[in-house]
This record gives sequence, C-alpha cells and structure tokens, in this order.
Amino acid sequence: MSDIKRIECGTRMSQAVVHSGTIYLAGQVGEPGASVTAQTQQILANIDRLLAVAGSDKTRILSAQIWLADIADFAEMNAVWDAWVPAGNCPTRAAGESKLAAPAYKVEIIVVAAKA
Repeated sequence: MSDIKRIECGTRMSQAVVHSGTIYLAGQVGEPGASVTAQTQQILANIDRLLAVAGSDKTRILSAQIWLADIADFAEMNAVWDAWVPAGNCPTRAAGESKLAAPAYKVEIIVVAAKA
C-alpha cells in the first residue's frame, strides 16, 4: 500500500494530497474582492508553490477544473491561464460557472498532477 502525504493539512482539508505518484490539489482561490486577473494570477502562483512542495511542477498537471462565479469572466481568466500554461504540456481542462464559497471569490481552480 502506498503512503499518503498530506500537505498543509488543516482541520477541514489539506491543500494537497500525494498518493501513488499523483498529486491532488484542493480548490485554490485568490484574494477575495481582487479582480479576475489578480485572483487567477494568485491561484496559479499558489498552484506552482504547492506542486513544488509536492515534488512536481506545472508541466506535470494532468487535469484542471476551473470554476468562475460569472462565465462572462472566461476570456479574462483565459488570458492569464494561456500565459501561464506550458506550451506542449497543456492538461485536460474543464471550465464552468458556479456559485463559489463566498461572493468575493471570482475564480477557483482545482488540479491533479503527476509527481516528477
């Protein structure tokens, strides 16, 4: 049986869990009330950080789920995503509109990655 490693484990959830060479990140959000661009930049920086702690990087992302509080912000979020995602290493991805945990959150991103 593989070991399970929990990263930044709190009372309710871990920010990342590593099992059998796969890294599962919790939904990442940016600073409440910031613009869609700023929140997306913050989220992607945090994904980079968590993947590094887990022993991986964004070239190893397998899938991403992106939730927007308003689908009208899709192009704004995509402008940041497209500048960040590594060419030739794009993960599978889904994006949709969803009511997020608090009205001040505009974007939430969840990724699954392989360990390096």
